[in-house]
Amino acid sequence: MSAPLDTITLTGLRASAFHGVFENERRDGQVFVIDVVVHLDFAAAAAGDDLELTVHYGELAEDVVAAVERDPVDLIETVAERIAQVVLERRAVQLVTVTVHKPSAPITVPFDDVAVTITRARS
Repeated sequence: MSAPLDTITLTGLRASAFHGVFENERRDGQVFVIDVVVHLDFAAAAAGDDLELTVHYGELAEDVVAAVERDPVDLIETVAERIAQVVLERRAVQLVTVTVHKPSAPITVPFDDVAVTITRARS
């Protein structure tokens, strides 16, 4: 059995974007909140104290926000998939879990949050 992977977690990244199926969502936009859990092996990076062997979480955060803010789509499921692909482009990453929150979703009853979560692995 292989050792469990290490993780880098980014919680509560915020991006303003124009995703949604309704005209007002596309016109007015809203804030989306993103959580990303990146799974990788830190052993080599830690042993060599080498940033190149892990994931630079500052750059990752910027890339995740940029992925959310480009090209409006109807579904937050599509946004989550886009983010997962951006994360998996980093060679050290083996698995990623992405949650996209839409706290201002057009829901007619009181609610705190709506979110989708996906997990994708390097193929």
